[in-house]
Amino acid sequence: MKAIFKREFSAYIHSVVGLLFMAVTVFFFGLYGAVYNLASGYPYVSYTLSAILFLFLLTIPILSMRILADEKKQKTDQLILTAPVSVGKVVLGKYFAMAAIFLIPVAGMCIFPLFLSRFGTVPMAESYAAILAFALYGLTCMAVGILVSSFTESQVIAAVLSFAILFITYMMQGIESLISQTGNVVTKFLSIFDFQTRFSDMVNGVFDITSVIYFVSVIALLLFLTTQSIQKRRYSVSVHNISMGAYSSITVVIGIALTVVVNLIVSQLPTKYTSFDITANQLYTITDQTKEMLGNLTEDVTIYVLSAEDNADTTVAQTLKGYEEESSHVKVEYIDPLVNPQFASSYSTTNLSQNSLIVETSKRYKVISYSDMYETEIDYSTYSQNVTGYDGEGQLTSAIAYCTSDDMPKVYMITGHNEYTLDSGFTTALEKENIDYETISLMEYDAIPEDAECIIIHAPEKDFSEDDANKVIEYLNNGGKALITTEYVDIQMPNFEKILSEFGLTIQSGYAVDTNAGNYYQAPIYLLPNVEYSDETTGLTESHTYVMAPYAEGIAVPDVDVENITYTKLLTTSESSLLKTDVKNAASFEKEEGDIDGPLCIGVKAEKTLDSGSAVLYVFSSAQFFTDNVDNAVSGNNKTLFTNIMSTIASHDVSVSVPVKSYSYDNLTASTKDVVLFETVVVILIPLALIIIGFVIWFKRRKK
Repeated sequence: MKAIFKREFSAYIHSVVGLLFMAVTVFFFGLYGAVYNLASGYPYVSYTLSAILFLFLLTIPILSMRILADEKKQKTDQLILTAPVSVGKVVLGKYFAMAAIFLIPVAGMCIFPLFLSRFGTVPMAESYAAILAFALYGLTCMAVGILVSSFTESQVIAAVLSFAILFITYMMQGIESLISQTGNVVTKFLSIFDFQTRFSDMVNGVFDITSVIYFVSVIALLLFLTTQSIQKRRYSVSVHNISMGAYSSITVVIGIALTVVVNLIVSQLPTKYTSFDITANQLYTITDQTKEMLGNLTEDVTIYVLSAEDNADTTVAQTLKGYEEESSHVKVEYIDPLVNPQFASSYSTTNLSQNSLIVETSKRYKVISYSDMYETEIDYSTYSQNVTGYDGEGQLTSAIAYCTSDDMPKVYMITGHNEYTLDSGFTTALEKENIDYETISLMEYDAIPEDAECIIIHAPEKDFSEDDANKVIEYLNNGGKALITTEYVDIQMPNFEKILSEFGLTIQSGYAVDTNAGNYYQAPIYLLPNVEYSDETTGLTESHTYVMAPYAEGIAVPDVDVENITYTKLLTTSESSLLKTDVKNAASFEKEEGDIDGPLCIGVKAEKTLDSGSAVLYVFSSAQFFTDNVDNAVSGNNKTLFTNIMSTIASHDVSVSVPVKSYSYDNLTASTKDVVLFETVVVILIPLALIIIGFVIWFKRRKK
């Protein structure tokens, strides 16, 4: 086999075809890479590889047309048939030679992601998975070419037939859609020959073992069929013609059957064993929050997808598979709007777009618009809308929790004292947690509404009236719950402070600063406090996980629990911190007269035991803590603490507010000089050098 490989590889090099194949592959890869990855700034190598798949339709038939057909034409196939080497080894030797010609430029492609990383962040795992998919696709096309070449002695016929077959496999997804939008027996059969979809399954951020096994098994089958094609001719003049022909037919059937069975078995395995999320942010992997929620399900949930299964959004479909596999109570049904156009009208009066979801239980249902599953932003430089985040899991988990819950907790946000408005990111978190919320002014109510699960008082800048303060105190002493934030103001607020004193807490007016390098961001006043262990801080106590509390005051917490009140400190500063009490005249972050030494408490939970039940008060001394800008600076960790608190207040077994997953990397930034240099080397010089070397070798050989 080694001798056959050397002979064929040498023939490719000396006949110019091999080097020309390399040159064309490098040229188009470089051309599209320069456009997609460098000029346009896309960090995904898969974009370039997907764009040049059409090359296989043209280059591989030319590369493979002579591999066996020429042997038959020159009658040198008789030497193969009588050689001491098995036919299988001959076929493998020829195939490996052809594959080597292809894999040389593919090996060069492996440098490309490293080169791109000079200009920004590149998803390396996804990039190399895409290169592997490209290689497997190409090697499969070569196996098609070598099989076709074994059928005829005409190189032209071999090239034309190979092109036709590869073109059909390339267009198979479209052919299936023309036959049926919903899928049927015919389309399922045709999908066996769909190379393009298997390639796509490997370049969308999931390492799909089923696609790898498909390509490898198809290559093995095609090489086996090539061997059988030659074997049949080998014994065609033998007295055993009939028996050997029957033997060949049986082995062919067995080979095809084994390939089908292997792929069927693998396709039936749970996706958690065959699909591996290789995206940096685990885009396709459901979180532990969702797994815990699904594990607690006791009633059936049906998720309707408004799309034919073959046309469904691949990211959403992958997410739904995870839900189905995680819980036997979850069932996914695809409803094709073209076949059943009135289905969605039973759930919504508005027109729902393709790929929208309907989550339904025996209690209620919830509609998830397709547009709500993706977070977008407008690029004002081009006035185009870009997808920045995927919220499919967040929307689904929230919807399932809503549809299976017995009631909806209600939160009231208190206004009338110049309070902050809760930012949209945090109100969205409430909605995902299936908590209803409403803004009220205490002047309009005799008391806090009875259905209040919790009240939020977000950094008032004016004092409460005595009447308003008494309403809050009465609510809390009747077993209520409250989340209160404070902000430094240069006025006295005795009525507001009376609410806190009911729980033995006092605000230490001023600004907390922390000079310990690990406890501030950019300036000592932008605190990165220590996160203490508690149910509310789950997931936030790991190393290098930060929350941010700018311009925080101090909270004086009794050193020992007051009668019937227990304290849990949630956020504290370091030993190097202090409280600047004279804010207006503070000259530095160093200790000055009147300043209070740390450590300081800036977040606390106080729970008061009552005759019946208990009252709970959460206090955070930074008004900026629950704002989107600050939250974004620490990757959503402030919001995680907020949702954990609200989940605890709502008595949820687990928080069902899953954060949006970042969908894409920032665009690469390559200078015009870098783009031109890359194009010069990869698009012009390397292909030109390969062609020149090929013609020089060919000319010298011809001259001899």
